[in-house]
Amino acid sequence: MAHTHHHKKTAFWATTQCHYFLGIILFSLTFFLPISQQMSQILDIIALLLSGYHVMIEGIVDTIKNTKVNRKFTPNTHILMTLAALGAIILGESKEAALLIFIFAGAHFLEEYVAGKSKREITKLLEMNPTEARRVKSDGTVEVISVDQLQVGDRVQVQNGAQVPTDGMIAEGAVSIDESTINGESIPREKTVGDPVFGATMNGNSTFTMTVTKNSEDTVFAKILKMVAQSQNNLSPTAAGIQKYEPVYVTAVLAIFILLLVSFPILFGWSWSDTFSRSLVFLVSASPCAIAVSAIPATLAGISNLARQGILFKGGSFLANFVNLKAIAFDKTGTLTQGKPKVVAYDLDPEFTAILPVVVAMEKQSNHPLATAIVAEFEQAEQLLSLEVENRVGEGLSATFDNKLIQVAKPSVFDQVAVKWTTLRKSHESQGETVVYIAVDRQVVGFIAIQDVPQEQAISVINYLKKETIQSIMITGDAQLTGQAIGQAIGVDTILTNVLPEQKAANITTNKAKFGMIAMVGDGVNDAPALATADIGIAMGEGTDVAIETADVVLMKNNLTNIVKAHQVSKRLKRIVFQNILFSLVVVFFLVTMSLIGNLSVVAGVMAHEGSTVIVLLNSLRLLIPTKPV
Repeated sequence: MAHTHHHKKTAFWATTQCHYFLGIILFSLTFFLPISQQMSQILDIIALLLSGYHVMIEGIVDTIKNTKVNRKFTPNTHILMTLAALGAIILGESKEAALLIFIFAGAHFLEEYVAGKSKREITKLLEMNPTEARRVKSDGTVEVISVDQLQVGDRVQVQNGAQVPTDGMIAEGAVSIDESTINGESIPREKTVGDPVFGATMNGNSTFTMTVTKNSEDTVFAKILKMVAQSQNNLSPTAAGIQKYEPVYVTAVLAIFILLLVSFPILFGWSWSDTFSRSLVFLVSASPCAIAVSAIPATLAGISNLARQGILFKGGSFLANFVNLKAIAFDKTGTLTQGKPKVVAYDLDPEFTAILPVVVAMEKQSNHPLATAIVAEFEQAEQLLSLEVENRVGEGLSATFDNKLIQVAKPSVFDQVAVKWTTLRKSHESQGETVVYIAVDRQVVGFIAIQDVPQEQAISVINYLKKETIQSIMITGDAQLTGQAIGQAIGVDTILTNVLPEQKAANITTNKAKFGMIAMVGDGVNDAPALATADIGIAMGEGTDVAIETADVVLMKNNLTNIVKAHQVSKRLKRIVFQNILFSLVVVFFLVTMSLIGNLSVVAGVMAHEGSTVIVLLNSLRLLIPTKPV
């Protein structure tokens, strides 16, 4: 249905544009055809109606409809221009009336184009939505079916260069997949059996088979589309305020127009024709066209700019308020840190360096995150060794090699340790690092220090927040030493440790009362209550559907600098909307003043007024330009 509606709207748009230019051509002919003045006026009126019937009908129909709904007179800007054109015709100024409508309708087309361009930047995603899939039947043959017929558990073949039809997991094959539609990342990702794939992403040059894990309406891409629809209906506070007060303003202008018609002849002794002409100029000059388009096109442009970069806002209000944040709280693991432990230091007595391959071989038989970090760090020392490894939960690993007992275990396992190793352990543990000892025949001969290290961008992002006087808060379930070490290394203002997931929301409430408007940045799963409690919930999820459901803002890549980009666009939005409103008000004030002292014609008033609308729209389009890299 929505797709059909889109086609109807496009067709209507093309028809009205065609009529608009036909009207201008007809109007132009009146200057060259040998016709009477009366016929010229008739052709002017036909040209006027041909070019502007859509905006005039919109003004009348919307005013009647909104008046019925609100049960009070609710006019819009279009009705002012319609009345001004009608007034000019009554005065016998048909050419001025036609020019008024030409300029107003032209500005209206530009407004539609600007809003449409911003929406198209986002809603072109709709064209990427997969429609067909190649389902593998039980006998091995392939059938082409509609994506919405796929069921969880179906096996689907994805050919090289084809679109992944839905979310699933690779069952056969190794591929390179372009996931830019999901996370904005231009570099393709290498994937193999067991890795997840997302609907609407593009397969590279290898065919693979996948198992469907979600129905089409539950895919990450489907949820992105839903979020996009929300963003276009949720207005910023300024835009909502302008929409709310536009009818009040227009009603006031109409009341003043009637007052001028009545009072000018009495107060100044003007003729009816002169009074009506000046009142019409006032009607045009005071029209809030430029004010009405000061916020919405700019907000849509900002949202679409960020969406192209994988930063999705659920509405204009969240983007507009982003600049007003007083504090941002960060979950530590996977947000400020990489979420994967790494070896940050190690030492081994020189005479025992030969046992390093044994340590690697032992750790390869464990699936503990610390073991994974050790194997990754020392992979160059890896050798093919056959070992029988004992894994004691809560202690560590032990194995016999070359008739010697080799241990990689917690410091508490060992009774007597040389002062050198004890000193090193305490030093590293004071920095929040986890230390394991390496021992030969129960004698400690080395150590390895492991820590979840900060994201590369974390320090620059926290420095940016300091510059913008936004408080940074780190919330973690880690012990105090570990939390303090990471927090201090990154430079956050407030470090909250030993916080359970269910306590995060309460922490957000406390800091909201302390600092004011607050955002929460998390992974969207265990941080869900805190994301919901914050004024703005920001999920870093690399396309996780839980994140999209929970947060107000989704960063499709785990890149903290996207927070800075969003804040910079919000700052630009605030500045541009302020510029637009101030400029519009100055123009209206100037034109109204000139109209009342009688130094402005209807055409000059319309050209100046609609010219200001065009300037405001072009100024708003600047928000489509991406911000400079952080």
